[in-house]
Amino acid sequence: MRRIGFVLNPIAGMGGRVGLKGTDGKVEEARERGAEPRAPERAVAALEALRERSSDVELLTAGDPMGEVEAREAGFSPEIIHEPDEGTTAADTREAVRRFLERGVDLVLFVGGDGTATDVAETVTDAGSETPVLGVPAGVKVYSSVFGVTPEDAGRIAASFDATESREVSDIDEDAYREGEVRTSLRAVVDVPVAEELQSSKQLGGGSVEGLVKGFAAEVDPDTTYVFAPGSTVGAIEAELGIDASALGVDVWREGELLVRDGSESEVLAALGERNVIVVSPIGGQGFVFGRGNQQLSPDVIRRCEVEIVASRSKLDETGVLRVDTGDPELDEELRSWTRVRVGRVERRMLQVS
Repeated sequence: MRRIGFVLNPIAGMGGRVGLKGTDGKVEEARERGAEPRAPERAVAALEALRERSSDVELLTAGDPMGEVEAREAGFSPEIIHEPDEGTTAADTREAVRRFLERGVDLVLFVGGDGTATDVAETVTDAGSETPVLGVPAGVKVYSSVFGVTPEDAGRIAASFDATESREVSDIDEDAYREGEVRTSLRAVVDVPVAEELQSSKQLGGGSVEGLVKGFAAEVDPDTTYVFAPGSTVGAIEAELGIDASALGVDVWREGELLVRDGSESEVLAALGERNVIVVSPIGGQGFVFGRGNQQLSPDVIRRCEVEIVASRSKLDETGVLRVDTGDPELDEELRSWTRVRVGRVERRMLQVS
């Protein structure tokens, strides 16, 4: 029997669709903007995949809202090892992990983003433990390499892994990120199950994007509404078009007019026209097109738009794969097909979304 400690950060990812680029210190603002929790449903998806793959699991978790309800919804009868205070904190996550380690779990499975990964990893490291950890991606930005590609992948890995390897946990300064600057720092190195369905740590793609920028700008259609995703490649296109773009937000532009700058999901939806195109570049080293750092591009937004993916050749060579994790399994399946990626002024490369 495999003993797994499961802990959920219930507020992870709430700031994404409302344009906050993170939830640290912004929970109330996210709620005021209409944000709804997304981590619990992703927790259930991971646990259902775990249970489908293996019935021989003893699950330990924290009380509601940090895992108990989701575990029972997925069909488990968990042992509750920690009751969090009202308004859960990082201290609750760390306490739950400490108790998992005391009980000798075979794996710590957590739901959250890089901040939660840091809390889990530092607790394991401080305890001098070699217990492996595995993340279910639910944060706005997921830079660390300890996460499954999707919640379902994480559940399947948790059920069946038989070896581990060292991987990095990185965290980002969310205040700097909101100001348009990416500052990441290595927080820990921990053991993680070996699996193909783990994402890589985020890396910056190299190579010139000048050709694809010129090519895109030459083909702009005045009757089309363009939704520009975050990222340096897309930002270069916006600069070529003379757009006062947000550094790391989602912008909407049509006929020379910036309709939305650094918009939320609802603002983007309200600005869409008859024909809409999302312009997005995969995250270097990971390959994510949707689901990492651009949750404002929700399933509702994506379904109303065509998608144009742009990337330098070097980024595609380094990444080698395109991935999606929109939170909508049906949409993910629709997006998983061969697609054309603009890599130059007129050149495109066929690549499969997985």
